[in-house]
Amino acid sequence: MDRPWLAHYPPGVPAEIDASGYSSLVDLLEDCFRRHATRDASICMDARMTYRDLDETSQALAGWLQSLGLERGTRVALMMPNLPQYMVAIAAVLRAGYVVVNVNPLYTARELEHQLKDSGAQAIVVLENFAATLEEVIQRTEVRHVLLAAMGDMLGFWKGRLVNFAVRHAKRMVPEFRLPADEGHTVTRFNDAVAAGQRLPLKRPSLQPDDIAFLQYTGGTTGVSKGAMLLHRNVVANILQSEAWFAPALTFLGDKPLTIVCALPLYHIYALTACNFLGLRLGMTNLLVPNPRDIPGFIATLQKHKVHMFPAVNTLFNALINHPDFGRLDFSELQICNGGGMAVQQATAQQWHAITGCWIVEGYGLSETSPVATANRIDIQGFTGSIGLPMPSTDIAIRDDDGNDVPLGTAGEICIRGPQVMPGYWRRPDETAKVMTPDDFFRSGDIGVMDANGEVRIVDRKKDMILVSGFNVYPTEIEQVVGLHNAVLECAAVGVPDDKSGEAVKLFVVRKDGVAVDEEDLMRYCRDNFTGYKRPKYIEFRDELPKTNVGKILRRELRRAA
Repeated sequence: MDRPWLAHYPPGVPAEIDASGYSSLVDLLEDCFRRHATRDASICMDARMTYRDLDETSQALAGWLQSLGLERGTRVALMMPNLPQYMVAIAAVLRAGYVVVNVNPLYTARELEHQLKDSGAQAIVVLENFAATLEEVIQRTEVRHVLLAAMGDMLGFWKGRLVNFAVRHAKRMVPEFRLPADEGHTVTRFNDAVAAGQRLPLKRPSLQPDDIAFLQYTGGTTGVSKGAMLLHRNVVANILQSEAWFAPALTFLGDKPLTIVCALPLYHIYALTACNFLGLRLGMTNLLVPNPRDIPGFIATLQKHKVHMFPAVNTLFNALINHPDFGRLDFSELQICNGGGMAVQQATAQQWHAITGCWIVEGYGLSETSPVATANRIDIQGFTGSIGLPMPSTDIAIRDDDGNDVPLGTAGEICIRGPQVMPGYWRRPDETAKVMTPDDFFRSGDIGVMDANGEVRIVDRKKDMILVSGFNVYPTEIEQVVGLHNAVLECAAVGVPDDKSGEAVKLFVVRKDGVAVDEEDLMRYCRDNFTGYKRPKYIEFRDELPKTNVGKILRRELRRAA
């Protein structure tokens, strides 16, 4: 197929990547541990973990996991916020020859039970703060081994004890729990397991490129949450693709250690690859932020460090720029701000640049693509509104409902082919058949347009499109324009039933503090900016909008409420 995007790649970015040098993700990780041994792999609450620490601790934990007698390929769930223990556990599970199942620590018991049952996980590493949720469901799952972590486990002896006391007693953040410890279940403290593992051998498994590394569960925003099977070769490829894309923009900084902000949750595929794995590959320090919703605390953390790379979602960028202390930070070494997970809005991008001097480089991907499929050039000097160009070794096709390629400039479903694309969903051949084409493209469910340069622009998800009197209305367009209004903090557009037009547009709006705006003001603004059928028929003001734990606005929740 034609690849018009290759002519518009930044200097130094190759058309293809070669992942043949690594037989598994473990090989790549161990190479990182060797090359960057003396550097800091993470900083969390001022505690530092070097690459050598990460190597030795994860090897010990891997040996302990193997001592449980689990078979190769066993699924091990991880249920924690961004802590050094998480980085250690990811590496340990992979090095032991098992499969990582990332779990949102804020899941309800019902959601947790579904994921544990569906994955067939036999072990779980869980922060004690969330053990009460596990207690509710563990007897109905295959989980037999619980590794119980505490917030202060890797913060040093005295600081760790102080943090654990504060979390457990002062802040009462650990609900009472009683996990089963009988003939069929074991419960072990994280640090005890690491200490025991230091006396145990690690039997290095013979991992192959096609072995499963992760069951990465989809967000569930389009139906039942499914486990995308990400193979070792899928994740290795996306790390190398991301390195190829971003590295040229960082080379002029030299070989000094760089810091990447890891505020997005590591259980999410975006942070897993863009922060954890890419950071390790480039010898960066992951600045771990366990609770990014605490914006004052987040800003206080940023104040202590000069950061070089800042991945986030629009809602997080927006929350930071609207805090009065954010503009006082030192951004002199910030080089790359990459946005994903949801559309970056123009107003957010412009205000972020005005404060930091760095444009947000928007990219696009999904759990099923490890995740990065496209990205804007790092040297952009403005808001593009596009998701950029296909990554190296990646093909993007825009297709109609019958699977035919549409002409450039015509809207259709974005389909992705490349070494980062999953082979399918865990134990769901029916769902796999719906999204994988005979020529190995993944059907994303997103509607987009490709121009003559190969640049792709998202129009919207199929399911979110609003049909008004036979005309297509795309919520992202409405949200982008309304988001430019100086009184609007956040907004979301959904379709609601209408007797005359089939559907009508309803707009949900969160006002900025201290800025007055009413329904008539926004209606007037929309009349000035949209043709008739695109204008919202209803406007509802709210104090906040429902979001996933990654920060995506949940339009489906708003549709239900509408």
